[in-house]
Amino acid sequence: MLNDVPIFPEQASSYAGRVDDLFFFLLGVTLFFTLLIAVLIGVFAIRYRRRTEEDRPPAVIESLRLELVWTLIPLAVSLFIFYWGAELFFHANRVPDDAMEVYMVGRQWMWKVQHASGPREINELHVPVGRPVKVTLTSQDVIHSFFVPAFRIHKDVLPDRYTDVWFEATKPGEYHLFCSQYCGTDHARMVGKVVVMQPEEYQKWLERGGENSMYTQGQKLFQKLECVTCHTGDAQAKGPVLEGLFGRRVELRDGRSVLANEQYLRESILVPDAKVVAGFQPIMPSYVGQVDEEEILQLIAFMKALGRGQTPERVEHGAPPLALPRSKRNEPRP
Repeated sequence: MLNDVPIFPEQASSYAGRVDDLFFFLLGVTLFFTLLIAVLIGVFAIRYRRRTEEDRPPAVIESLRLELVWTLIPLAVSLFIFYWGAELFFHANRVPDDAMEVYMVGRQWMWKVQHASGPREINELHVPVGRPVKVTLTSQDVIHSFFVPAFRIHKDVLPDRYTDVWFEATKPGEYHLFCSQYCGTDHARMVGKVVVMQPEEYQKWLERGGENSMYTQGQKLFQKLECVTCHTGDAQAKGPVLEGLFGRRVELRDGRSVLANEQYLRESILVPDAKVVAGFQPIMPSYVGQVDEEEILQLIAFMKALGRGQTPERVEHGAPPLALPRSKRNEPRP
């Protein structure tokens, strides 16, 4: 029914219907109490108006029952709304374990998309229907906002920081993608689309990426920057072991411990002195200006997938890159 209303966006994700249910409940509660208060104001204004100059209002007799009614009923309604909203909030921020990963960089004035298995896109995002998709977002310049009305998802995209949002598309088709944060002169042109495909069609489209996966690109960059000079995978190396690092807690020189997530890896590449691992010296140079946001994401994708014994050996420039580790070659595509 709502799809027939031109101003109302289509529901095309598993989250959209739940958001709309809460929205219409809030709208209904607001309208009910607005009309109730308006009617009571009118009734009281007429019934209790002063008819003559001699009229005096009667003494007010407090009613404990009335006080409890108009206190407890709004409290119950408010707590119910809070619970409902909190449940939706936690659902929206808890990414399913089986979600496929996509990386997106916002810049004036376009969306640059990188799929973990290879294909790159500009202002388009291809996804399969019926599968959770996690989009890791960052900005290369100013604040943007990732907004897909049909999915009811909206997330700020910030420079120097990673945010993420997830959705599960329920209907094939093309859906508008907007930047909803004013980001400069051509902000209105920063639009795109999300293309939802059947799993079989998406698999065929995905295969166009070939060996150009983020893991492979990150491995090439890892070797090009000669990161392996210090991060050899040996406990006696100059730099920490990166194998199996992602998702673990890291002990720092100052006694703190941090989680090795995407933000930590990004900061370690650009500002290595910010969090120095215990047992190592702050000798790593900064790569600010040497790698852009897309290349940082490729390096992170490589480090996230780096398992025990998979640190590449140092190669001379121009030599072919090492093949994917067997565990990665046999890994099914998303």
